[in-house]
Amino acid sequence: MKQDNRKQNPKNQYRINDQIRVREVRVVSDDGSSVMPTKQAIELAHQRGEDLVEISPNAQPPVCRIIDYSKFLYQQKKKAKEMKQKQVKVEVKEIRFGPQTDEHDYNFKLKHAKEFLEEGNKVRAYVFFRGRSILFKEQGEVLLLRFANDLEEFGKVEQMPRLEGKKMFLFLAPKKAGQAKKSQQKLDRERREAEAAEVSQSIAQEIEGDGLAANAKGIDSLAKLKADMPDNED
Repeated sequence: MKQDNRKQNPKNQYRINDQIRVREVRVVSDDGSSVMPTKQAIELAHQRGEDLVEISPNAQPPVCRIIDYSKFLYQQKKKAKEMKQKQVKVEVKEIRFGPQTDEHDYNFKLKHAKEFLEEGNKVRAYVFFRGRSILFKEQGEVLLLRFANDLEEFGKVEQMPRLEGKKMFLFLAPKKAGQAKKSQQKLDRERREAEAAEVSQSIAQEIEGDGLAANAKGIDSLAKLKADMPDNED
């Protein structure tokens, strides 16, 4: 046995060997599973020079595995690391407006917001009211609502414009891949492109058909000319 349960740190997540005090356990392995008295399972682990590790204490009976405890902890740590690496880190990007934001500045910030959402980040857009500009809070709300509408294809609204102190916030979350709603402008453009492609294909087929017809007509003329010619005498 490679681990002495008396030396186990009480903060450990899993119980092993004599720490498992239930009457019987289910021992799982690559070959299957079987229910046996806990004492028998511990003796079996001892015979293999390994540990009886409780991996599912809430099951009836608790599920255990016979394995080297150090190896088991290493495997669990490795799995946790792999899962963490697979998780997409979502950041919150801020976009700041003034109540009198001009069109050029608006479009510049709209472009950045699109990029943030396409990268999977959230966007927190806000209008900052300085001094007496708080009187134009309705104008700020209209600006944020326009912003949300222009980003409809890329993000969904998590929080509608809300005034907090001197700032009015709007929260947007990225849409999942394949769920982005196409704008009417984009739908119209795709329709026009499809129609243009269809017309081009029709023209190409017509040209190709005319060429084949011309070739066939030429062959028929040549055959007729040969038929009208007198036979050559030897």
